[in-house]
Amino acid sequence: MRALSSLRWKIALTTTMVCCMVAAALGILVHNVVARQIVGEVRKEADADLDHALGHYEYGTAHGDVNAALDPPDLPARLRALVARGQTGSMVGEQKGEPVMWAAGPADDKALAVWIPYRNTRDRLRDIDTAILASSALAAGVVALAGLFLADRISRRLATTAAVARRISAGDLDARVGFPADGDDPGPGGTRDEVRDVAHALDSMAGSLQDRLEAEKRFTADVAHELRTPLTGSLAAASLLPEGRPKEMINDRLKALHLLTEDLLEISRLDSGVERADLARVELGRAVERAVAAAGPGASVRVIRDAVVLTDRRRLDRILANLLANAHKHGRPPVEVTVEGPVVVVRDHGPGYPPELIEQGPQRFRTGTRDAGAATGWGSRSWWGRRRCWRSR
Repeated sequence: MRALSSLRWKIALTTTMVCCMVAAALGILVHNVVARQIVGEVRKEADADLDHALGHYEYGTAHGDVNAALDPPDLPARLRALVARGQTGSMVGEQKGEPVMWAAGPADDKALAVWIPYRNTRDRLRDIDTAILASSALAAGVVALAGLFLADRISRRLATTAAVARRISAGDLDARVGFPADGDDPGPGGTRDEVRDVAHALDSMAGSLQDRLEAEKRFTADVAHELRTPLTGSLAAASLLPEGRPKEMINDRLKALHLLTEDLLEISRLDSGVERADLARVELGRAVERAVAAAGPGASVRVIRDAVVLTDRRRLDRILANLLANAHKHGRPPVEVTVEGPVVVVRDHGPGYPPELIEQGPQRFRTGTRDAGAATGWGSRSWWGRRRCWRSR
């Protein structure tokens, strides 16, 4: 969820930054255009007043209502130098501490200058800049909220898809995202929705995986069921053979195959939900002692701390029998069984499992090399590694 939240904020910040950059560019462009237009109007008015003052000066008449003077002391030096070269010009400056627009031209080796108040123009430009900034901030805020809303919608849908994927990986194959199909929710303008495509692909994968596993379960159940009848007949027929080593070998292999078939049937029942655990409260220490005694001599039991657990007594006995059989077959004595609270540990002193088997964990019907002392899974009648444990809760 943290990664998705980060994606949400990244999308929101990216859209906000893009909006701010666009607003800044447009603001600068609008400011330059408007300022050039307004200043141009004031400059044009100052140039008109300068022409009017130069005309009156040429005819020796008064300047009328125009603010004009010869070589005024506040005339900017750059404008004075321009007039000294026989040219006319205009620029913004100050006159008695007030901002004005100056316009000056040559008149008998002097500079005839006029000025127009510029404070109102400057205030107008400042108001325009304020309006541009406020509009940009408002646009950025609206875009940020819209981007956050859209990003939150996307991240929520991705979070839902990720949660369903985790449920599927945990074994819940009935989990589905369930976003509307393309025909039900085409999206704005009929555009393609990539998040929905991912969700549909995940649902399709889960459905295909579920169908495949169901087919495997049915196949396992069918195989076990079909093997059971001929095996029963083979065991009955083997009992009629004359006593001797051949009969012992045949009976031993047939019993092993019969146990494997029973394991397959139990697995198929558990996977399909037909058979469920018969849970009951059991004193774990006494139950383990009875199970170890029933499995035969050769193992010692030590109860460090007893506990009452909710478990299936029949499967508890079977698990312990499998662990003890594997310890005697593949390990070395002494075989020790320890009960400490809800934890039962069956330990032998053999070489244990190779690292690759320990890393991958128990798997059904997986067998390692004989030298490794190791097989894992139901069919090989064992569960863990060098230190084999069973936990009942």
